[in-house]
Amino acid sequence: MTLAILGGPKTKSTPFGKGQRFDLAEANELIEALQQNTLFYHYGKKVKQFLNDFNELYNVKYSVATTSGTASIHVALGAAGVSVGDEVITSPITDQGTLIGILYQNAIPVFADLDPHTYNMDPGSIESCITPRTKAILVVHLAGNPADMDEIMKIARTHNLKVIEDCAQSYLTQYKGRYAGTIGDYGCFSTNDFKHISTGDGGIVTVNSADEQDYLTTHAFADKNFKRFGDTVQKDLHYLAPNYRMSELQGAVGVAQLKKLPWICGQRHKYGDRITEGISGLDGVLPHKVADGNESTYWFYMMRIDETRLTCTRQQFSEALAAEGVPNSAGYIPEVIYMQPIFQKRQAYLGSHFPFDLTGITYERGRCPNAEEILKTAIRISVNEFYSEQDIEEMIEAIRKVALYYKKA
Repeated sequence: MTLAILGGPKTKSTPFGKGQRFDLAEANELIEALQQNTLFYHYGKKVKQFLNDFNELYNVKYSVATTSGTASIHVALGAAGVSVGDEVITSPITDQGTLIGILYQNAIPVFADLDPHTYNMDPGSIESCITPRTKAILVVHLAGNPADMDEIMKIARTHNLKVIEDCAQSYLTQYKGRYAGTIGDYGCFSTNDFKHISTGDGGIVTVNSADEQDYLTTHAFADKNFKRFGDTVQKDLHYLAPNYRMSELQGAVGVAQLKKLPWICGQRHKYGDRITEGISGLDGVLPHKVADGNESTYWFYMMRIDETRLTCTRQQFSEALAAEGVPNSAGYIPEVIYMQPIFQKRQAYLGSHFPFDLTGITYERGRCPNAEEILKTAIRISVNEFYSEQDIEEMIEAIRKVALYYKKA
């Protein structure tokens, strides 16, 4: 069949399904928050309820609310004791929010390469990055797909390293029956407007140690190192910590949003897996791999294009797919994160090379070849809980149509 971009009929001519993220449930929670006559988390009930509900859903004992996913990672790093000159190993395909906390602690990001099919950190590459300065591994579970946590935890325990899980895109993601965010020492979640659930902005840190002191340290680090527990407040400050307190308004919206989360993640899991099933076996198309025994909740779906098996480029494939009625993006982020000016100029602070000059680290192209190749060959398509099953089937049909048209004879 002739491609739409060449004058043929579009595969998808009907609009994608849409839905209302927020409704009276959120409005009622907000009204209750306002009627408290306080919007401060320590005196109100909504942030506490939000965390209690989250803990029950995730079967964890301790969690701390923050102002953003970025803040949650910074809080976890601070609680883990990451400090000046330490090295933190993380992913080169991520948002800068993963990295800001590392640099605010005056620590140094070190990038491990990725598995070419899951797009998550390769344990072998992680181990090769470890030096005497390494303090923590910051694992990014990209797009709802869990990383190889058994191997990562084994490496961390061998070298006495802390493990922080970045679960901003990975709510209710399952790794061998356990939720991402409950396996490492800390799990970090985002509730900004571009995640599975939204409180406008916000975040959560799970504290997975059985040691209550670890929780108390984490809680305090999110609140200027003030220790607000029960009716007492201790303000003796021993070291620097930020102010990342979640408000009662964010907590109120979060209470309502959490009730919707299992359905949201269930729909995304079902749809993403169906896309993989529908496009598997196509020449030149590499599906988004989820390892056996794991469950992804697909914040997005990212396949790769093998141009050696097709008569088109990745860009041409992307444009043809869009013409068929399936919006998509060629790639994810434009380049691996270490090619950003902040790393190329080694300038976390204007006019300074600190903390990079502590080790003399530089960030050259080619440092993580798999990650660089992923971004050159990937096509990202949206998965949304409000899509219909027909939407998903038409997406599959469009991908198949383009791939079969460009298949090499």
